[in-house]
Amino acid sequence: MTSRSTTTHSDDFTSNEPQQKGQSTWGIVAGASLISTGLAAYEIVPASVTPLIRDSLHIGPTIAGFLVGIMFGTAVIASLPAGAVLDRTDSRNVMALAVLTLIVAGTWGWIAGKQGDYRSVIASRALGGVAYVIVWNAGIDLVSQAATSETRATAVGIFTASGPIGFALGQGTGPLIAHQFGWPAIFVAFTGLTVIGLVVFWPASRGLEPSREDAPSVQEFGAVLRNRKVWSIGLLGFLGYSLYLFVNSWGASYLTAELGLSLAVSGLLVAVFPAIGVVSRISSGLLSDRVFGGRRQPIVLGSFAVSAPLVLFFTRFRSLPLLVALLLLTGFAVQLTLGLSFTYVREVVDSRVAATAVAFQTSVGLAGAFLAPIAGGVIVDLAGFDTAFLLAGLLAVCGIAVAWRAPEPGYS
Repeated sequence: MTSRSTTTHSDDFTSNEPQQKGQSTWGIVAGASLISTGLAAYEIVPASVTPLIRDSLHIGPTIAGFLVGIMFGTAVIASLPAGAVLDRTDSRNVMALAVLTLIVAGTWGWIAGKQGDYRSVIASRALGGVAYVIVWNAGIDLVSQAATSETRATAVGIFTASGPIGFALGQGTGPLIAHQFGWPAIFVAFTGLTVIGLVVFWPASRGLEPSREDAPSVQEFGAVLRNRKVWSIGLLGFLGYSLYLFVNSWGASYLTAELGLSLAVSGLLVAVFPAIGVVSRISSGLLSDRVFGGRRQPIVLGSFAVSAPLVLFFTRFRSLPLLVALLLLTGFAVQLTLGLSFTYVREVVDSRVAATAVAFQTSVGLAGAFLAPIAGGVIVDLAGFDTAFLLAGLLAVCGIAVAWRAPEPGYS
């Protein structure tokens, strides 16, 4: 018989009671989510005006791709060091510092863009990538601390929904901003949203941060990286982000090349895939907390079990309404894992190194996001879309196998 552990890692902090004066759990969620939404919009917005940037800076498509890719690459490298810092310092102050960093990076990119200095624009984006990964890791850490064990996955799921919301905001408003103010303005356009988020977040989070007098040792950090449970959940994140970015990157090209749709129509149709993530990422926490009594493993198992056949046989269908339905269902299923994995991973380690575990999850997941579009492009060129989607579906099958043996935090 299994029994629920009487200790939940993130409840070890006596300062974490949601009723504590000056602290509002949902104020923290709302403020942190606004900050993250602004940063996600900043991250993706160059993709919406790539032709304008290429013409202005006289660069090719591969080099232009680095305007978005550099942020993923920076995040992969910076995530673990950021997590180590967050476990040894005040995450609340670091969050404010990250907002200031984005303002600097955005202003730098705006000036560099007006001057036509591509290298300086890239450098500013790298700095913005550091700000993004700090906000992501610190936001998950602080939201997890503020919530109770019964609502933690729900709260973190709401926070992670800031990613697709920010992507939609950046993609939708980028061309309008560029037309009105010039394309360099896209780099400063969303800094105001992060400042508003900080204004909401700062008073709500007062008194939240636990004491760091007994900071975790180097050995404890190393134990996170040697923890098989952490690696198991990290692999789920890698596979989930790989599927997510593969379909995002190559779905529109498939609809254009194989079904003869215009790129504009294909892009609009594929947009439903990430957009459904707003519902999916929130639902992952609600399902786990309310339906499965706090269990995490059934959600990730169901995520890959549903998405595997959909991706495997995606290219077998030609009906447009059916393909839209498949994109919606696949997007929902895949992003259940993306919404839950950050809560999941911090619950299998000691609370003193929870931010490091989240940072590891971020780094591994974004590595999948960085590699999948590149690998997908190579396979499409060499063997075509059918083979590419088949191999992506096999990744989902691997996800089923990993999820089947995934640990359940809090049970023994």
